[in-house]
Amino acid sequence: MQHTDIPSRDTILALATARDPKSVSIYLPTSPLPKDSEASRIELRNQVDEAQRQLSEAGADKRQIAAITDQIADFIEDRAFWTHLSNSLALFATPSGLKTFRLPNRLEAAVEVSDRFYVKPLMRAATFPQTAFVLALAQNSVRLLEISADDVPHRIEVAGMPENVADGAALDPVAGRAPAGHQTGGRSGGGITTAGRIQGAEGQKVRMAEYSRAIVRALRPTFTGLNVPLIIAGAEPLVSIFRGVSTYPHLATQTIAGNPEEIPDAELAASARLILDEIYAAQLALLRESFADRQANGRASTDLSDVARAATFGAIETLFVDIDRSIPGKIDAESGAVTVDAADDGINYGVVDEILRRALLSGSQILAVRAEDVPGGGAFAATLRFAA
Repeated sequence: MQHTDIPSRDTILALATARDPKSVSIYLPTSPLPKDSEASRIELRNQVDEAQRQLSEAGADKRQIAAITDQIADFIEDRAFWTHLSNSLALFATPSGLKTFRLPNRLEAAVEVSDRFYVKPLMRAATFPQTAFVLALAQNSVRLLEISADDVPHRIEVAGMPENVADGAALDPVAGRAPAGHQTGGRSGGGITTAGRIQGAEGQKVRMAEYSRAIVRALRPTFTGLNVPLIIAGAEPLVSIFRGVSTYPHLATQTIAGNPEEIPDAELAASARLILDEIYAAQLALLRESFADRQANGRASTDLSDVARAATFGAIETLFVDIDRSIPGKIDAESGAVTVDAADDGINYGVVDEILRRALLSGSQILAVRAEDVPGGGAFAATLRFAA
């Protein structure tokens, strides 16, 4: 089982804007398997040695270095924590504090010392949070699951949720009944009885629509204000009927096919994560197409100087960054002019990370992705709010 602490955008922004002359950022690939925890602890000790070397070169005195390394040493000795990991660990330390995050994404190992934290890899979890709802929809039952990066999905109790098709019909205020006193014919297999209820296959579809509307009403308070994908697990024709009455704007087009009463929650979660990957891939493809269109009109760039200036003056609309590449150097706070250094050290910082930081402050959309998903194939790319 994976254990995660995915930071919110506000948390990442707070880390990105924090300043301390001796800020240490460490990223460590880990494993959710407890048997692998000792290897992760050993690797973190090696990374601390590298951070100590960079701190010494940056002029930190022994007390400052000890304040950082002692905190991390205490953390390494917390064996209970090390048996509850995910795929990566991010650690941010200064002489006065330590913060850690367990992340579902597989990140490359990194050690950065500067006057600010290295947050670019942390954005990967925020870009693709691996969170969704699954509505397991059958005629005789319905359940709502919340899917996250953890292996175990969580069932959500929804007030007013109908138990089955018959219950949904009873709860539907616009149920398809004939007007009072209306006399109907007695067609077999699809007519309307004197009780005013459509019979046969047509009548069953009417009851499914009533059931679906009751579910939509029950879910509305839970989904209000959210932009999390909702994935349906179910069979036809109920799935299509539900889609026809649903008003949730983030209903996924993909379906987990089959009778969800026969599919365990864990299997539904695994299928939902595959669908989430498809959703994110489609979103990235659209954004890359938009980048190409914008670039033709002077509203997109892959030039370091242009993008740094745009970030400085709040002109970036969407920023793509390769989470695994770093360009050492600095960016002038006023002009956005870039100075690139030949090597990383404890004085400079990653200029792409600084571009990301400035874009965050201006409310830009940030996409921390793999190299193949960055338009142009570089370390970064940006669409702009206005032509350069």
